[in-house]
Amino acid sequence: MTQIPAPPWRKTRKASAPRTVLSRDLIVATGLRLIDAEGLDALSMRRVAQALDTGPASLYAHVANKEELLELIYDEVMSEIRVPEPDPERWLEQIRELIMQAFLVFRAHADIARVGLATIPTGPNGLRVAEGQLAIMLAGGVPPKSAAMMIDRLGLYVCSDAYEGSLYVSRQRGSGKELGEFMSEFFGQIATFYRGLPVDRFPNLVARIDDLMDANGTERFEFGLDLLLRGLVSHIREAGPTTKD
Repeated sequence: MTQIPAPPWRKTRKASAPRTVLSRDLIVATGLRLIDAEGLDALSMRRVAQALDTGPASLYAHVANKEELLELIYDEVMSEIRVPEPDPERWLEQIRELIMQAFLVFRAHADIARVGLATIPTGPNGLRVAEGQLAIMLAGGVPPKSAAMMIDRLGLYVCSDAYEGSLYVSRQRGSGKELGEFMSEFFGQIATFYRGLPVDRFPNLVARIDDLMDANGTERFEFGLDLLLRGLVSHIREAGPTTKD
């Protein structure tokens, strides 16, 4: 049946666009996108609300405050870290792979690593990763006390290194240059400065500048990680064979 048109004098209301249904997961995902794009300092409840086309007050029905939002975002980032089932024959390799993976995950998310400093995992994903690390090390024969302390040291190592990398990204944003161009120029200036130092006062720095500069961020992280893991292995040797019930 042909529809009868509305009389010209009758004003029809335009259909409004459907409102986004808010949820904690949506708020967390929006906050993480904001951090990835602009850095941690750009995050606020107001900015997240603007991105969701709503008011800040509507967010508080799902998230208590900015501090809780940061904790939730941090734990969401931790969800990207895969934890293998412990294999006693490969425990050292498993720990190394897990920590390298964590480093790359945090480096991919701007300066979210800053949230991990002075923070003890309480979210489900943070606890999952900590539990996995502990299980792998214990399966490999690491003494429980050493394994427990190593979780803390490895977490601090990952977060501090990833956070330092984010500071370079922050400087690069302000420079208006691509990251590769910015880093090449920055470290080129450092190398030039070191080569110009007085040789009589700083003979080793001047002579070894190429060695000092010859490694990227990932290579340096791996170097430090391997030193930490060698130290961890020494605790197994010092503890001697364990007696299993």
